[in-house]
Amino acid sequence: MKAVILAGGMGTRLREETEFRPKPMVEIGGRPILWHIMKTLSTQGINEFVICLGYKGDYIKDFFMNYESRTHDITVKLGDNEGTTQHSKASAENWTVTLANTGLTTMTGGRIKRIEEYVKGEKFLCTYGDGVADIDLKALTKFHDSHGKTASVTAVRPTNRFGAMQIDENNTVTEFAEKPRAEKWVNGGYFIFEPAIFKYLDSECVLEKEPLEKLASNGELKSYKHEGFWQPMDTYRESQDLNELWDSNKAPWKIWCIGFLALVRASTSRFTIWRPHATFATR
Repeated sequence: MKAVILAGGMGTRLREETEFRPKPMVEIGGRPILWHIMKTLSTQGINEFVICLGYKGDYIKDFFMNYESRTHDITVKLGDNEGTTQHSKASAENWTVTLANTGLTTMTGGRIKRIEEYVKGEKFLCTYGDGVADIDLKALTKFHDSHGKTASVTAVRPTNRFGAMQIDENNTVTEFAEKPRAEKWVNGGYFIFEPAIFKYLDSECVLEKEPLEKLASNGELKSYKHEGFWQPMDTYRESQDLNELWDSNKAPWKIWCIGFLALVRASTSRFTIWRPHATFATR
């Protein structure tokens, strides 16, 4: 199964970081958040990726075109067109990455429609390129295969922005919870689509509007409930939060290290959940 990653949005709410680079290239621990998403998926068996480019897409192209030289020791002989030697031949990532130009202002559904040729005839995973999670891909895929519908969406319960209080009739606070989870489930991305999804898409549509609404009304959309970690990078504060988790060795999405996830879950009392995608239409 291939993974399609929406990486074309403008990232206007993270302007401190995205004025000169696309949001999927904003770094966590010295690596783009896009790399973290791909690494989490590849650890669970997905090594073929289609990246939907838009805003400053050449930045993402340059990253992958020069990936080997960025991650290996090299010797350069100036004045010689073939004078570059890479000292380690093995790459840590065995990825095949298709970088597709899908338009500067194209909406999410339109971006997916434009990469149809790269996933034609196959089911595929699709997610947003600006958030990390400890998603269980095996469980998600098993759930999707069990129901036989066109689409599955990962449902999450976002954390509230503020702490919540229980107050009795005497105005005494009887319970206080710091940023508890909301009761309602929302769209958390990490879709799995069957090829029939393209019948619901056109080159200008917003995935989160008519296509998903129509799938739901037709009974062709199922939700996989994810109770684990989910964190966006929509603001500068959130980018700082993610880097703090990484720097303190408490990043729950770092599942590629043996035993690391169990350690994090044992040492972290609560998880942060990604907010709904109502404003993510151009990703």
